[in-house]
Amino acid sequence: MLVAARSAVALHRLLDALPVFEGDPRVVTRFTLVPGSRFGTEALAALDRAGARTVPWDEARRGTHDLVLAASPKGELRTLSGPRALLPHGAGFNKALSEEGSAALPSGLDPHFLTSGGAPWADLYALAHEADAERLARSCPSAGPRAAVVGDPTLDRLLASVPHRESYRDALGTGPRRLVVLVSTWGPESLLERRPELPAELLLRHPHDGYLFALVLHPNAYSETGRFDLARQLAPAVSAGLLLPDPYEEWAALLVAADGVVTDHGSTALYAAALGRPVVGAYDGGVELVPGSPMARLLGSVPPLAAPERLEEALGLASAVDTRAVAGAAFARRGHALESLRRELYRLLDLDPPAYAPRPRPFRCPALRPDRPAVHAVRAEVAGDRVVLARFPPDTREPVHHLAAEYRAGAERAPQSAAVLWRRAPEGDDGAGGGAHGAGGPYGSPGPYGSYGARTAWTAGGWSAHTLGEFPGCRTAAVIESADRLLLRHRRAGPLLVRVEPHRTAGRVARPDPVAVVSAVHAWLGATREPCLPATLSCEVGPVTVRVRVAEAREADLDAREL
Repeated sequence: MLVAARSAVALHRLLDALPVFEGDPRVVTRFTLVPGSRFGTEALAALDRAGARTVPWDEARRGTHDLVLAASPKGELRTLSGPRALLPHGAGFNKALSEEGSAALPSGLDPHFLTSGGAPWADLYALAHEADAERLARSCPSAGPRAAVVGDPTLDRLLASVPHRESYRDALGTGPRRLVVLVSTWGPESLLERRPELPAELLLRHPHDGYLFALVLHPNAYSETGRFDLARQLAPAVSAGLLLPDPYEEWAALLVAADGVVTDHGSTALYAAALGRPVVGAYDGGVELVPGSPMARLLGSVPPLAAPERLEEALGLASAVDTRAVAGAAFARRGHALESLRRELYRLLDLDPPAYAPRPRPFRCPALRPDRPAVHAVRAEVAGDRVVLARFPPDTREPVHHLAAEYRAGAERAPQSAAVLWRRAPEGDDGAGGGAHGAGGPYGSPGPYGSYGARTAWTAGGWSAHTLGEFPGCRTAAVIESADRLLLRHRRAGPLLVRVEPHRTAGRVARPDPVAVVSAVHAWLGATREPCLPATLSCEVGPVTVRVRVAEAREADLDAREL
């Protein structure tokens, strides 16, 4: 069998379909790159990552194949020998590109690409829904009899991944925050081309402890712009915490983990809709979206994002839309795509399928986590012993109370202007500085001699006193000893021991970022003329409210940890 891929997105679709042949040693798979696409570079990289055995295009054209499998109708596929099967390379047929083929038709329904000499060149058109078969019969009547509705293997992988939602969120470090995924297709009408500032604007306007944002880019965007330039362009947003998942598999795990999706006219959002996720539109109109297509109907039924600060309102409106019902026009045979497709492909091979039933594999757990911001602009509202805290990137235009920075980790100017400086004790420290990792590095990382060897180290109390002397503008220096225990030195109130009680409800435990608790205690101390210690505060950080106990630190507390 020859798998003919023209782009990375087509290859990803084919990889999701190939489990139909699992357990069958009779089928030997080879891959080839169909020439002629400017997106071929990313496809080559994807083939390499997949560990695929490839053959050059000229060799593939000379060979004889028992089956040719493709997910894009473009290129000289008709020159390949053997039965040919064509799968869609996205959900639905939603976009028409005026510079190629028929201006009003998406390429998957365009006779210009589906026929050769007036006759269809594929022996099978495997489609996701009966409506697609009807559209194909209207736009290309000669291909209609060769269509078969099999469902969508990628959707079935998403459905199989739903039980892993909590694992995905844990891997991403989502915690109690809402995960909002932005989806951008490729080309001049895409979200990233039309509204390149939107990811950063959302991060600047929404509290870090309430929201986690991710940007899913079409594989063609990686090919067209290049990973280096994309990383450079998105660096401000990524440094503020934006997630940028890999275009194969990770994007799908993020849709499963998401609490909401903001999308342009790309078909990825149809998968989110099929999962029942709230969808918000961010498409400003143009000529690419095909009227009456599944994506056009979805965008017509969900609220638009008028401005970044209106996100919460838009998500509230979107939660009232039954997105599963809207996406029903794009997907049939849910949960049965592999078995339906296997039946059709083995018919073309003229073989009986093996007894082993193919099953959709859940998507792998994401390997990425957001960058941990080193600087926060903090807004704090203090009313008695209650503190409500919101943290933003330092460039935010939101009203804020103070700046908090990680010691020696942020920009050089940040510690000079920060009212709060913090550092984290080494992970695995046993309280005496030994620990599993040692503590020789400047940010709590192991030193060059590992856990043992000659070295000097600050105690938590010594470092906090030194820091207040080193930075006259700093009012609070804190050591994060663990998620529940902080050693804090305030310029007026002196050294304090802070303990955080995690929020518990319905068998679940939620903790805020302890760095946020440092800022909450700092704000409370600044607003309280004569703090009476010990004190118990109610700290609201994003969606989590915790009890925080503040007491004077003893000498043993100051010397307990080495940094």
